[in-house]
Amino acid sequence: MARKGPNCVNLAGMKQAQHTIELETRGQGLYEITNQVNEWTAVQGIDTGMLTIYCRHTSASLVIQENADPDVMTDLEAFFKNTVPEDLSLYRHRSEGADDMPAHIKAALTDVAINIPVAGAAPLLGTWQGIYLFEHRIAAHRRQLVLHLSGE
Repeated sequence: MARKGPNCVNLAGMKQAQHTIELETRGQGLYEITNQVNEWTAVQGIDTGMLTIYCRHTSASLVIQENADPDVMTDLEAFFKNTVPEDLSLYRHRSEGADDMPAHIKAALTDVAINIPVAGAAPLLGTWQGIYLFEHRIAAHRRQLVLHLSGE
């Protein structure tokens, strides 16, 4: 389907690519995946488009945050720990331990999918922005993140 005019795209030339990143976490914390995402995006043959990253879990999430000062990550973790306490007496759902329901709440407060424009075969992140998996569970987990890139 081709449309003519300013700001219109010829959809006939649209390409798509998909990939899954598997990440082993060591427990609660923020795990930067920016380099993995950049490296994969660069070799897909798509110069301009949109990248979607989707976290296939209900107790982990995705955030785009500053990647220059590690104190930002420390403060984010402390904020969520204080805002959503791991106290079994506060929740009905507690079959998997004190961190389970708080992990679901933290994931609900953040994002499980993010979209990033791509140009020059690279995600258009700001100077100090990085992409992170935010693990909300205390124990180590294997997480899957699906990357889907479409464009031309």
